[in-house]
Amino acid sequence: MASVRLLVVLIVSLAIFGLIMVASSSVVTAQRDFSDRWFYLKLQSVWTALGLVGLVIVSKINPSYWEKPAPFLYITSLILLLVVLIPGIGLKLLGARRWLDLGLFSFQPAELAKLSLIMYLSAFLKAPPASRFLQFLVLLALPVGLILFQPDLGTALILAGIGLAVYFVAGGRWLHFFGLVPLAIACLTLFIIISPYRLARLRTYFDSSHDPLGSSYQVRQALISLGSGGLFGRGLGQSRQKYEFLPEVTTDSIFAVIGEEFGLLGTLLVLSAFWLLIHLGFQASAAAPSPFTRNLAAGISSWLGIQTFLNLSSQVALTPLTGVPLPLVSYGGSSLVVLLLASGILISISRHEKTSFYRRPSH
Repeated sequence: MASVRLLVVLIVSLAIFGLIMVASSSVVTAQRDFSDRWFYLKLQSVWTALGLVGLVIVSKINPSYWEKPAPFLYITSLILLLVVLIPGIGLKLLGARRWLDLGLFSFQPAELAKLSLIMYLSAFLKAPPASRFLQFLVLLALPVGLILFQPDLGTALILAGIGLAVYFVAGGRWLHFFGLVPLAIACLTLFIIISPYRLARLRTYFDSSHDPLGSSYQVRQALISLGSGGLFGRGLGQSRQKYEFLPEVTTDSIFAVIGEEFGLLGTLLVLSAFWLLIHLGFQASAAAPSPFTRNLAAGISSWLGIQTFLNLSSQVALTPLTGVPLPLVSYGGSSLVVLLLASGILISISRHEKTSFYRRPSH
């Protein structure tokens, strides 16, 4: 049970560290917008508490249970992704329709779509996936297409990566992957060309000196923030970039604040925690007692890995900015709660594979 305990410690530690970093990074914008420097911390604390309660409950449920409601959750997520596109129902913020206003709080259906897609594909691909490739493409294309209409290219890339990861863990053919590459490149190029802001981000990626006060401003400020942290950092709460120099400081750019306040050593520690968490997730997948739970653990681990990579790589200019949060750390209730529920499933799979392992008869 040592790996289960370590999995729990890593997940809870990252969520608590996220609270600390949201508190540190948000004080300026919270004071400016709400006259309460702890406004974002209070909200994130509520979401963290709800998510951890959900994690405890879900971790005690046999992971095979999620196979039966998987189709219902998948269809529900598609309906919500459609509803969010309807003017007057879906909230339009920063030029995108990604949220539903539920009165007391807003909800981002794309976060639920990640988990429901993993569940449904995990069940669907229990049968030999090579014979179901076209059906798999349709199941994957539906949520990806709806999210692209929001528009949200970063989340669409995460969903596509999750779907392919589950497909190949289930035994899919690499030939299918290579056949999809030209189509994926063509679609990605089209969506970049027809969107001025994506085209500007791509130009910024290839030339960081392009439009330093416009499209390249965020990545330049993130690099300044990371570089100014040095080896040991300025200290908790001492970031200067959070004083309205660095955009999206509590969400997309929170890793830059981590680097500034904790330095290279602090960022390496955070990276190590994510690497170990993802590694343990794939270990649970490899030892899972059934094809469904194997696919499920691989899908959740891939989700954590792909989203972490996209966030961190965009902050250090390895990839264009995608606008995705750092899992378990960035501010945001929808992302945090759904990720903690998914982590509870991962813990349950890890716990059950240990039980299953010791009960296997010897040959």
